[in-house]
Amino acid sequence: MEAIISEVAPRDGLQSIGPFVATEMKIELVRRLHAAGLRRMEIGSFVSPRAIPQMADTGAVLKAALALPGLESTVLAPNRKGFEMARDAGAHRVGVFMSVTESHNKANVNRSREDSFADLSGIVRDAVASGMKVRFNLSCAFHCPFEGVVSEHDALDWVERVVALDPTIEIAICDTTGNAAPDQVGRIFDHAIRSWPGADRKPRMAFHGHDTYGMGVANCAAAWEAGCRVIDSAAGGLGGCPFAPGATGNVATEDVAWLMRRMGVSTGIDWTKLLQAADYAAAIPGALPGGRMRAVPAARVA
Repeated sequence: MEAIISEVAPRDGLQSIGPFVATEMKIELVRRLHAAGLRRMEIGSFVSPRAIPQMADTGAVLKAALALPGLESTVLAPNRKGFEMARDAGAHRVGVFMSVTESHNKANVNRSREDSFADLSGIVRDAVASGMKVRFNLSCAFHCPFEGVVSEHDALDWVERVVALDPTIEIAICDTTGNAAPDQVGRIFDHAIRSWPGADRKPRMAFHGHDTYGMGVANCAAAWEAGCRVIDSAAGGLGGCPFAPGATGNVATEDVAWLMRRMGVSTGIDWTKLLQAADYAAAIPGALPGGRMRAVPAARVA
């Protein structure tokens, strides 16, 4: 059995950093993560540079990523223009997103949930028709910075609506604020996976978590035990949502890889090279690193 670790440091890990990270440094991060064995990566987002200046060079980073053998490159797109840019640039997968809660959706994209869903439904249809893979991210599925703990019924209702769009798309259930608890994560994924299995037995549900309250790895374990086989993480524990007050970094890739290693689950990752890539990520100017495994001596983790 194998876990698919989807690396998000180049996008979610860097987007909140104030000082602009040099394009070559972003490309080097992608190359180091690829050398460590990561084969799915969120490269950047085609979003207004006024909204998120850090992503202004996504096109250049994506071009370099597409030259790496075996790497599936995802680009986040907030709207149709972003989708068309991702498609025309050759991204393998487009990631679209909306929030389970009305308050966060308005703060994040300045739209109602229904308006977002209507537009994203058309993008999903056109992306699938063009041959692109699709990731539909449901933000704040467990907790919202404005509305508090999210009802499991509400979260699953939105999962069901996304499931109905197309049988081939991947659905990420996201703990945007890092406030979820393992029992909550386990119940939601158990219900989602039992109710809406993936087409042709392929992984369909993904977990995207943050480590704000130190429960990120435990939540990943809960999602895995419930049957989730795709887990997002960021090398060095980088990240944070600029529109989710209080949210800190993503669950660290090295922590998730170590979790899987201890459980006897294959990831295809070279442990030594991953730690080196995590150190590189953590040293990026302006980064606020997290994670626990980077400082562990090699002799203790052999």
